[in-house]
Amino acid sequence: MAVEKIKININGKEVEAVKDTYLLKVLQDQGIQVPTLCHHKDLTPGGVCRLCSVEVEKNGKRKLVTSCNYPVRDNITVYTDSENVKKHRKLLAEMYLGRWPNVPVIQDIAKRCGATDKEKFKSELTDENPKACVLCGRCVRGCSEFVQEKILDFAGRGIKRHLTMPYGEVDPHCIGCTSCAYVCPTGAIEIIDDMNHPANPKLVRDYGMRINAEMATLDKQQNRMREVGTANIVEVMNAYDLLPVLNYQYGSHEEAWKIESHTLKEKYLVQNMPDGCWKGCSMACAKTAEGFLLKTGPYKGQRVLVDGPEYETAAAAANMGCFDADFLMEYNFYCDTYGVDTISVGTCMAFVMECYENGIIDKEVTGGKELKFGASDEVLQCLHEMAEGKGFGVEVGKGIKYLKEKWISEGRGDEDFIRNIGMEAKGLEYSEYVSKESLAQQVGYTMAVKGPQHDEAWLIFMDMVNNQIPSFEDKAEALYYYPLWRTWFGLHGLCKLIWNDVVPADNSKYKPQVAAKVPGHVEDFFNFYKGVLGKDIDEKKMLDESARVHNLQRIMCRMLGFGTREYDMPPYRAVGPVTVKEYESRQERYDTQLKELVGVDPEGKSTEEKVKIMREFRMKQYNRAVDATYERRGWTKNGVPKISRLKELGIDLPELVEIVKDDQED
Repeated sequence: MAVEKIKININGKEVEAVKDTYLLKVLQDQGIQVPTLCHHKDLTPGGVCRLCSVEVEKNGKRKLVTSCNYPVRDNITVYTDSENVKKHRKLLAEMYLGRWPNVPVIQDIAKRCGATDKEKFKSELTDENPKACVLCGRCVRGCSEFVQEKILDFAGRGIKRHLTMPYGEVDPHCIGCTSCAYVCPTGAIEIIDDMNHPANPKLVRDYGMRINAEMATLDKQQNRMREVGTANIVEVMNAYDLLPVLNYQYGSHEEAWKIESHTLKEKYLVQNMPDGCWKGCSMACAKTAEGFLLKTGPYKGQRVLVDGPEYETAAAAANMGCFDADFLMEYNFYCDTYGVDTISVGTCMAFVMECYENGIIDKEVTGGKELKFGASDEVLQCLHEMAEGKGFGVEVGKGIKYLKEKWISEGRGDEDFIRNIGMEAKGLEYSEYVSKESLAQQVGYTMAVKGPQHDEAWLIFMDMVNNQIPSFEDKAEALYYYPLWRTWFGLHGLCKLIWNDVVPADNSKYKPQVAAKVPGHVEDFFNFYKGVLGKDIDEKKMLDESARVHNLQRIMCRMLGFGTREYDMPPYRAVGPVTVKEYESRQERYDTQLKELVGVDPEGKSTEEKVKIMREFRMKQYNRAVDATYERRGWTKNGVPKISRLKELGIDLPELVEIVKDDQED
């Protein structure tokens, strides 16, 4: 969407301002210093102190406005240093100086505004404390906006107005986030660091408040995590053809709006409040639906609280073709209640549905259930059977890997087709993103040591949408760096706050440079580490720390019978179109790729021929990416950690070497 700009005149100079930008920001961008007290760059404007007032002329009429909360929407003339403005600011500064004469920030403001008379407004209200509360309201807004609590607020009127907690007592609900102290301009609120004894409390606070501030100021324009949680991703994935639909055959659907975040928000979700994921988290992405009426199962007829849905749960519904918000909430609730994973169940059911529609299984197998795509009632029946340990639901609960082998051994349909559409690797069902157009995502999913969860694989936007990792070396570096970065988070009990999606920024081979969507995030986390432990850490140390664990995980995977190239090969649907119908749903795209990437003219060829040619090309590309990634990770061509790599990392323990010694290359 194009940015609308407006021309305004500031002190005789014509400048452009983005529409709806607050005037104070425009003035600051022009290098014009305006005194403020209640304003803070990371908080919404308060307009309380009135010191930032300027004169605005519009349609021939002048008036004083507070620039911090005055949105630029018209062609106006602004006077920041007129006699009226100076008189107004001086009077205010004298009043502040009379009440709080020894507060440094008040003294500084008075000096800037030409106010020198401390006695003019001196009264019984005068507070000589150099750290007095000046009633600016920053702490109240910080508490509300950074971590969405309501611990601090004002009480009383007029000269009795004062800051307090509920009922004038220390509120036990205060989580000690220090947001209030961070924004306090006078030191009236102080921090006592005597609880967990971090090495450098200030460094921890500075990092944490930077994250809090980004969430408070950016989230409502970017991801809306506070408002709708991860459900906001549904419409994004649908728009980019990445939403799994009908067992990953397609990437979008005309009925996706029925489970998108705006629909869920209107019908169910509790928004803009702290959640139970972790007290103090400023993201608050876990959403709930209160009072949802259940229609099936053991709690039928009861109103319950549903913890969700997250994006992957909604996308699982799309994968099953169940575009029904009521179904989504009920499915979410019962998966949580029964202790089963919404992703694995949804991906498995989508596989079952495609098998049913292709005649591989029938009602005799499903216990009379017509399990076509969109059969939401039947999905819930299977879910209840799974929990009860009876019926076809028990078979579904054993997962795709089990079902594939069972149905193949029973001679139910074409073996290649069943394997191609069964979206699992290493026994774990795929997460809910269509990876066909992102080679990095394909490899990242399938090579993930614990199976294809997106925790180690979310490179899809950088690869497919932004083309930030074009070469095989770039992809290998991303597939080296990203899983290790995410492993480091897990090792230190951290959350992937604010979208720390990273990608190598330097194309030179294997140089561990990174670029973040929000610049500085990587360094922020390193500063947090240093603040807590008192130890310096950089990218190399971080990568080595994580690589030790990641290689140990891979060796364990090998010990359990996986962990080799064979198990890093995906079901083909994760890579490209399996069926004629799939190919033809994106025919223009695929035909163009055949011509431009493969060098084959699609003209005159049947769709079956084109599917075959496309498959040969894509699997060749996939294997090249795997080779490059193995090399970068220090693994053999069969995907087993080299003993030399274990030595580099200092983990060449005899028991580990024993597991991998027979897999080493000559």
